[in-house]
Amino acid sequence: MRIDVIFDTVCPWCFIGKRRFERALALRPEVRAEVRWRPFLLNPEMPPGGLDRQVYLERKFGSNYRIQRIHGTAQQAGDSENITFNFDLIRRTPSSINSHRLIHLAASSTRQASIVEAIFQAYFVKGLDIGEIPVLRAIAEDCGLPGDEVEDYLQGDAGIGAIELENARFHRLGVSGVPCYILDDRYAVAGAQEPDMLARLLDIAQGTELETASR
Repeated sequence: MRIDVIFDTVCPWCFIGKRRFERALALRPEVRAEVRWRPFLLNPEMPPGGLDRQVYLERKFGSNYRIQRIHGTAQQAGDSENITFNFDLIRRTPSSINSHRLIHLAASSTRQASIVEAIFQAYFVKGLDIGEIPVLRAIAEDCGLPGDEVEDYLQGDAGIGAIELENARFHRLGVSGVPCYILDDRYAVAGAQEPDMLARLLDIAQGTELETASR
């Protein structure tokens, strides 16, 4: 079963959704899933160097009260998934294009999921700037990718067009919020759904696969 996970690396609910999705797969060990992590840019106009975090949050959400409430909701959900969000450590909101480029690069290896997890950990737990190439190089090396090759790739323009094209395609398909899960190009659900809900969707897609195969 092919599963496309459409997400952004600067989206806390995508981190939560990743953990819930993994729990759903654990509930259905018989499902053989090919998981592909697909880019969605929540901030397509973000400057390459990012923005001061507080400036970004105030522009996006307005009052500090609303910001705290939004963070609190994410932190509460994160606690249930063993995620410790440290929003106070984040000093800049980065452009997520470089992080998606690294994930795109890792697609040809078996390390894509571990790269996604490490990027989320770096940004939301450690407060690192995942728009910076040295940070992404260190993440890649920790996950077993060659640092020099990764840095050379990120210093150039390779992969930028592919990320922008995929982002535009998902917008055209009607994806307006992430995470979004698309199973075998037939079934889709958006939002950081609970594992039971995702497991039921896996059942539906698996049933369709078996029915098609039996014809």
